[in-house]
Amino acid sequence: MTGAGKRLGRAIALALAAQGWDIAVHYRHSEQEALATVADIIALGRRACALRAELSDSAEVAQLLPQAAQLLGRVSCVVNSASLFELDSAHDFSQAKLDKHMHANLAAPILLAQALHAATPDGAQSVVINLLDQKLFNMNPDFLSYTLSKAALHTATTMLAQALAPKLRVVGVAPGITLISGEQSAEDFAKSHKMTPLGYSSRPEDIAASVCFLADAAAITGTTLVVDGGQHLIPLQHDVAFIPK
Repeated sequence: MTGAGKRLGRAIALALAAQGWDIAVHYRHSEQEALATVADIIALGRRACALRAELSDSAEVAQLLPQAAQLLGRVSCVVNSASLFELDSAHDFSQAKLDKHMHANLAAPILLAQALHAATPDGAQSVVINLLDQKLFNMNPDFLSYTLSKAALHTATTMLAQALAPKLRVVGVAPGITLISGEQSAEDFAKSHKMTPLGYSSRPEDIAASVCFLADAAAITGTTLVVDGGQHLIPLQHDVAFIPK
C-alpha cells in the first residue's frame, strides 16, 4: 500500500489489517511513521513490512511488489494512497510541475497495476484501489497539475479495468475533504468539512471502510465510489482550502 505510513494511508492500512490483510507499508520520507504503522499492524496480529520507494522513479516502483512478495507472500491487493499535492494554477503552470504530478499520481499506479496483473496466477483475482478526489465530480480551477493527474488516473481506472480483467479488478475511491491540508487552519477545515448535504464530509474511517469493502467486492470493477458526504453536489468556484473566512 503506497503512502501508508501516515494520515489517511495509515488509517486505511490499519483498517485492512483489522480485516485480516497483511500489509506492505510504502513510504518515501516518513520512515519513522511507516515503522510505527508496521508495529501497530503487528500488534493487531497481522504481518507487515516497511518499503521505501520514490514513486517518480520507475525503477524503484518496479521493486515494490517483488519486495513485498518476498517478505509477505503473494500480493493480491494494491492500494494507491500516496499522492503528490502541490498548488499551481493556470497562471503559474509549468511542464515540470505537471510532470512531477503525472509521474507520482498516474504513472506509478499504472506500473503497479501492470506488475500486479503479471504476478497474479491464472484463475486467481487481484485488485487495485486508486485513491482519487471528489473534485473530479465537482471541478474548480485550483491545484491544476494535481487535478489533471487525478483526472488521468480516474480515466486509467476504467481503461485498466477493461484491459486487465478478469485477473485484475481496478476501482477508485474519491474522498472529500478528510484531513487538514497544507496551510489550512483547524477552523477553516471544520468550516469546509461541514459544507455538504450530510453536514460532514468524509472522515478517515469512512474512506478506510470503503477501501475494505472494495478489496473484497469480487463483482465490482471499473467504477469509483465518491465518499464525501455529498460534497461533490455543492459546486464551488474554488478549492475548499480557499473558502473565504
